[in-house]
Amino acid sequence: MGLEYGSPAARKFITTIGLITSDGPWGPNIMAAEWTHHISYNPGLIAVFPRPSRATTENIKKTKVFGVNIAAIDQNVISSIAGGNTGKEIDKIAVLKELGFEFYPAKKIKVLMVKGAAANIECKLVKTVKLGDHTMFVGKALEVSSIEKESIAYNGGKYYRLGEKIEKPPQEVLDKIAITLERHKKK
Repeated sequence: MGLEYGSPAARKFITTIGLITSDGPWGPNIMAAEWTHHISYNPGLIAVFPRPSRATTENIKKTKVFGVNIAAIDQNVISSIAGGNTGKEIDKIAVLKELGFEFYPAKKIKVLMVKGAAANIECKLVKTVKLGDHTMFVGKALEVSSIEKESIAYNGGKYYRLGEKIEKPPQEVLDKIAITLERHKKK
């Protein structure tokens, strides 16, 4: 059974947007990856999931490095351009620069990084896995920086700013949970 793009169930997931930067056979490139996940604290590992036919996939396979730039709330235009066009047909970096967006050279790898992103992570490829209709690239963080900006939230094909904070349960509920958990420990 599939979980088709745009289906009611697929539209329930809430993610950030990773602006994945790469360089290689298709030149400097940027793509928007809804599926960008932090998967380990130590070592710092990030997984990104482009489609096999994408310029980003070919660039990463060739160079074994990529940048992860977590889109900030004021970067919806970057995300829309990076996600709505292919690096095989459009020089997205040139388009974004012409529109006034800025990049800077990564410190430890040969890619551009997005200036003003909520977080910037330079990654060295450590694992590649074909999973269904996408390829998972796992990168080890070599250089990490972040600024005091919120990340874009993405859900159902739309961008959001996180709103109302939902509080954790009150202490008396947490205490009741702890007592109940203790009573149901396996022996």
